[in-house]
Amino acid sequence: MSREIRWGVVGPGRIAENVVRDFAVVPDARAVAVASRSQQRADTFAARHGLERAYGSYAEIIADPDVDVLYVATPHPQHHAIALAALRAGKALLVEKAFTATTAGAAEVVDTARHTGIFVMEAMWTRFQPAVVAVRELVADGAIGEVRSVQADLGIAREYDPLDRLFAMELGGGALLDLGVYVVSFAQMLLGTPERVVAAGSLLPSGADADAALLLDFGNGRTATLATSLRTALPGQARVFGTTGWIDVLPRFHHPDTIVLHRAGAEPETITRPQTGAGYAHELIEVTECLRAGRTESAVMPLADTLVVQDALGQAADQLGVRHAEALDAL
Repeated sequence: MSREIRWGVVGPGRIAENVVRDFAVVPDARAVAVASRSQQRADTFAARHGLERAYGSYAEIIADPDVDVLYVATPHPQHHAIALAALRAGKALLVEKAFTATTAGAAEVVDTARHTGIFVMEAMWTRFQPAVVAVRELVADGAIGEVRSVQADLGIAREYDPLDRLFAMELGGGALLDLGVYVVSFAQMLLGTPERVVAAGSLLPSGADADAALLLDFGNGRTATLATSLRTALPGQARVFGTTGWIDVLPRFHHPDTIVLHRAGAEPETITRPQTGAGYAHELIEVTECLRAGRTESAVMPLADTLVVQDALGQAADQLGVRHAEALDAL
C-alpha cells in the first residue's frame, strides 16, 4: 500500500461533513472520493471539501482502484450490504457506529473480514479520545483498584418526525443504535462481556425506541447502569467506580476533554487532554496507521468488542420490542 492512504466517503450526511474536515490534521491520509445515491449530493460534497471524484452510486466508489479505505457513514441498516460488497472488492473499512442494524449482520461482516484478512474497524471515536485513553491508562495502572461499576448516560431532546433518520425504522431509528451504542461500548471497554442484559424503555409510533435504561451484569457483582434517550436531554456524563476510587468523565463523555480522578484519601485530580481537530482525527489516525502496518484489526477497537456491543444492543432491542433489519437495497 502506498505511503499515503487514500480514503473514500460513503454517505455524505451530517456526520461525514464533520469527519472529513479532520483529514487536514491526519498525517499520510487524504480523502479523495465520495459516493451518494444522489449524484448531485456527491458533487456538492466533493466541491465543498475539495475531493477529486464524486460518484452517484456506492458500487462505483467500491470499484475505484485508487481508494484504499472506505469510511461508511450511511444509515445503520445500509452498513451491512455496503461492508460486504467492499470487503469482497478488497477495500478496507471504517464503519460508523452502530456497526450494523442487527447482531447477525455484524457477525456476517466480521466473519467476512476475518476470512478475507481485510482491515475493518467500527468508528467508535470515543475510544480514541485522549481523555478516554487517560481513563484506560489510569485503570490499567490500578489508580482506582478493580473496576466494579460503570454509570453513563447520553440523551438528546428531539421533536418526533417519523421521516427523520433518528425515528424511521427503515433507517435504523431509535435511541439504542444512535446513542445507546456509546454508553454500551464505554461499559464494555472497561468491564468486558456482560453475562446478562436487562432493558426497560418506551417506543415511538414508528416502532423505534424513544429511550432505554439498561442494566448490564458482568458477573461477581460487577455492573453497568446506562441510560439513553431521544426524548430527554441527558447530561452525557460517565463514572467509573473502583475498589479504591472512581473517575468522573465530564460531559459529554463520548468526546470529553476532562476527567477527574478521585483516589481514596487524596484530593481530586483534574486531568485535561484536548482533542486534535474536531475529535475524529484520532480514529482516522488509528486506521491509517493500522493499514500502513498491515494490520487487519485495531487493538483499541477490535472486532470482538464490536460484536459484544452489538449483541448487547440487540438483546436490549428485543426486550423493548424493537425490530431492526438490515437494508436489502443498500447498493
